Amino acid sequence: MLIPIRCFTCGNLIANKYGEYSNRIKAGEDPAEVMDSLGIKRYCCRRMFVSSVETIYQVIPYYEALRRRMSEIESEID
Repeated sequence: MLIPIRCFTCGNLIANKYGEYSNRIKAGEDPAEVMDSLGIKRYCCRRMFVSSVETIYQVIPYYEALRRRMSEIESEID
């Protein structure tokens, strides 16, 4: 996951806290309590955590389809 190093609005350093945040969320803790315990108080910084999406899993199927199509084209040329 690529999380921004700093909050876009206030410039607060947030990337170093994302690993612990995601591990604790996966363990079943409440996201609001986790952010409070990590010291993420501003709503702009909280937004950065809540709105982040693992986009790589959405992109991989298109890349694989493109790679398959390129190999089909190469085999037709040969």
